[in-house]
Amino acid sequence: MISSTSVAMTTCPASCADDELAARVSANLDAVRARIASAGRASESVRIVAVTKGFGPEMVRAARAAGLGCVGENYLDELIDKRERTGDVDVHWHFLGALQTNKIGRALERADVLCALSRTKEIDKIAATKAGADVYVQVDCTGAPGRRGAAPDEVPSLVGRGRDLGLHVLGLMTVAPDDRAGAREAFHITSELADELGLVERSMGMSDDLEVACEFATTEVRVGRALFGPRAGP
Repeated sequence: MISSTSVAMTTCPASCADDELAARVSANLDAVRARIASAGRASESVRIVAVTKGFGPEMVRAARAAGLGCVGENYLDELIDKRERTGDVDVHWHFLGALQTNKIGRALERADVLCALSRTKEIDKIAATKAGADVYVQVDCTGAPGRRGAAPDEVPSLVGRGRDLGLHVLGLMTVAPDDRAGAREAFHITSELADELGLVERSMGMSDDLEVACEFATTEVRVGRALFGPRAGP
């Protein structure tokens, strides 16, 4: 017979580790909210998406335990794996990565929101696969080679096509340049576009530039390192 004392001794290390992780993420979340407040925004006015790219499923559980309801993933295979391994955790999954048209069906099955639309063929494929899907259009304000997103002057037509095809276009997303001046310009352009198009949501700002995004009326910041610490990989 296994005594209750033995069971406690066996399970305590894992339980204690989970508790310590949840406490650390909760403290980091408090720090992120303080940064939002320091930028003159009420913390409840900015949604925090916990970006678990490169981290294990335990971070999904820790984020939920800290009170976060949205989790973002950049790679579809990671999203699928973590969603399957944390199926009992009630979170809203945001797919933040590039959309390959041959994987859109799988993305729509697993993600609650697709956040990086930038091409007409993506919009057409999503609309043909799932009517009324929740999406964002990604804006690229840099024009730099290799950057994802649609140029600002292409965004109105993409939003219009998504709406015409019955998609629920929630808002715009952008990834700002590393320099502060470039970030300010990108957030300004994206926020103005959202206003002009009657879009409520603007997903702007990450761990390094969320204060700047708050100045330009972001409704959502995507935070990984500031919550979970440095990633082991690239």
